[in-house]
Amino acid sequence: MAGKKAALHNLGCKVNAYETEAMQQMLEENGYEIVPFEKGADLYLINTCTVTNMADRKSRQMLHKARKMNPKAIVVAAGCYVQASAEDLIADGSVDLIIGNNRKKDLISILKEFEEGRKSEELIVDMVHEKQYEELALKKTAEHTRAYIKVQDGCNQFCSYCIIPYTRGRVRSRKEKEVIDEITRLTELGYQEMVLTGIHLSSYGTDTETSLIELIEKVHQIEGVKRIRLGSLEPGIITEEFAQRLKKLGKFCPHFHLSLQSGCNDTLKRMNRRYTTEEYREKCRILRTTFDHPALTTDVIVGFPGETDKEFDQTKSFLEEIKFFETHIFKYSRRKGTRAAAMENQVPDLIKNKRSNELIQLNEKNQSAFEEEWTDKTVEVLCEEEIEINGTFYYLGHTKEYIKAAVLKEYGKENRILSGSLKKELKPHVRLCTID
Repeated sequence: MAGKKAALHNLGCKVNAYETEAMQQMLEENGYEIVPFEKGADLYLINTCTVTNMADRKSRQMLHKARKMNPKAIVVAAGCYVQASAEDLIADGSVDLIIGNNRKKDLISILKEFEEGRKSEELIVDMVHEKQYEELALKKTAEHTRAYIKVQDGCNQFCSYCIIPYTRGRVRSRKEKEVIDEITRLTELGYQEMVLTGIHLSSYGTDTETSLIELIEKVHQIEGVKRIRLGSLEPGIITEEFAQRLKKLGKFCPHFHLSLQSGCNDTLKRMNRRYTTEEYREKCRILRTTFDHPALTTDVIVGFPGETDKEFDQTKSFLEEIKFFETHIFKYSRRKGTRAAAMENQVPDLIKNKRSNELIQLNEKNQSAFEEEWTDKTVEVLCEEEIEINGTFYYLGHTKEYIKAAVLKEYGKENRILSGSLKKELKPHVRLCTID
């Protein structure tokens, strides 16, 4: 394998991105030169996504693009689309190798067997019955300041629109020691902010002795860690005790991404989301009474099957009431193999587009209002990259609440945490931070 060139492309979530980086490091350690996803590579690896039909299409497009860039290269499809559509990919002339979830750790041995003319068996694991957490680890990350740490895989929720429990399998938690060892290694390389991620992060620990809050507390004890941020959470994990324990951790970033999907109880029920808007509202109250101006962000799906104008209006009113810092809006995409795909009263695209645009405008208003509330407040900014705004150079970074802030270049330096006050807006959603 020495001297060969490999190009990788990631599609989908932060967990996928983590796994792609881990596979890249495996290839580097085995003599591959990592090159851009362009013509000239000997190996193309696409870590696919299948969360929507559009994700499926993008996965196929990237695989076909790889084949065109070098017809003689080995084209590898890995990940969730592989897990959901293995037979289609086997029949696809663009793909040489398919590697399902929980087999990515075996990438190098699979490649060796393929190049030796031997065919690896069981490259697609039956994830429905898989109980083993796939150990992948990072020694570095593509980012220079922030590291995403995968601590959990799988999901037991079975939301009616989602295929992921079938492609990722049931909940599996990473061993506490593996998490601590990886984070310790990364802090030694200078990474200061750790983001704990998973397919269903809130379920971490339901299959192990260590709960999520206990894991966070252990990470907090690592000397080199300066910030701890969490990936997406389910509302059910938010309790008075959970919030109070987090508040005691000075390194914790009070930025909570609480998945909502709809602000209408009838729609939530059809989605099989397992909470009501009343329960969700209470979780937001707990966080806002425990922390001073925490950032609450969320996801919303518009145009879910059966969503009437009245149901959409309830969602919009709920978003106006809660006033999220950011709302990520998705138009419902019919996903083959899910219960929602077979539901009656599918919403036309024109209506989805209209509803999406309404919520995008509301999000812009809410985001600006939240950022304005932080004017003249003292914040800490982790400097991440140098940028230019109207001829002046700054270091751009994020506060603990994930507000984008810029400090004058003369004060900043990549990977430095600075304390200052948030001031005027330099450009949309980027605030000036004056150093104390």
